[in-house]
Amino acid sequence: MKLKILPPHLRNKKRYLAFEVLSERSLNREEVISMIWAAAGDMYGACGVSRFDLWVVKIWRCNNQGKNITKGILRCNRAEVNTLRSVFPLINRFKGKRVVFHTLGISGTIKSATRKFIKKNSIK
Repeated sequence: MKLKILPPHLRNKKRYLAFEVLSERSLNREEVISMIWAAAGDMYGACGVSRFDLWVVKIWRCNNQGKNITKGILRCNRAEVNTLRSVFPLINRFKGKRVVFHTLGISGTIKSATRKFIKKNSIK
């Protein structure tokens, strides 16, 4: 039995949001995911978050001059990009340590989001 793929005009449109997290301690992928989901769940509830079609694509950890910086790319529904961005200011503490989320930019593809916003700031 051959499975048919949904044609492009019926698929949900996606956007890729590049972000940066400044923190007092190093963060791993699971911690970043839990911070975003917890803040989004608190603000919009389970039903609201389900509309985001949220997925963490990639996370990079880097220590620049003693600063703990984590960068990443989130995939979300095109119509909910600004709603997702409104969640970031709510995240200011994690396990008693201060954290700050910044949106670096929004793109239509993973490749351009990485090239424009992540690699531009030279992660090593």
